[in-house]
Amino acid sequence: MNESKNIPQRMVNQAIVLDSNGSLDGKSDDVLVTLFQSGEEAAFRILVERYAQRVRNLIYSIFNEPSLVDDIAQEVFIRVFEALPRFRFESSFYTWLYRITINKSRDEMRKRRSRKFLSLNVLLDNPSKELQSKIRVYPVDESAKELVNKGLQSLPEKFRIPIVLKDIDGMSYEEMAEIMQCEIGTVKSRLSRARAMLRKILAPLLDQSHN
Repeated sequence: MNESKNIPQRMVNQAIVLDSNGSLDGKSDDVLVTLFQSGEEAAFRILVERYAQRVRNLIYSIFNEPSLVDDIAQEVFIRVFEALPRFRFESSFYTWLYRITINKSRDEMRKRRSRKFLSLNVLLDNPSKELQSKIRVYPVDESAKELVNKGLQSLPEKFRIPIVLKDIDGMSYEEMAEIMQCEIGTVKSRLSRARAMLRKILAPLLDQSHN
């Protein structure tokens, strides 16, 4: 790896394992970004500490492979380090970071040429009331969980991602639209269609549960 990537990589690693010194911890995201753009690299550490776990959770929800989480998270924050000097505050840092995470995850999907994405274990353990009302099922055995997992994995990416952002991460439609880079109407349409597709896939399980 070249030197230009070694520097931010070390900073990411340190930010994940070290405690904040507290001097910048209470600052807002915008203030921290401004400080970083002014040359205060310690501000980047605080941003990583603040969002590292959320980024990990999102990556895990997409791939359901713990071995990938740290590697992709590191790539995300390296990209953030490199792009942050050009951040123009046209969106919140939070949604900008999530968009980078989604894009990095898509890159990994293309590399792997695989459709094995998105954990349903998280969805099953923390289903939203809205999604519960759509699928109306609470699998309790491994075969049922496997069916639900395969059902969501079978959805195309553009329908999986809205379910992750809304029903797992609890984002607003406005935040989702920024991350997915589309209109709110498109977000709602995709989410509605994704839930309908998932319900159709789970129909055999639903029928079985009523017998």
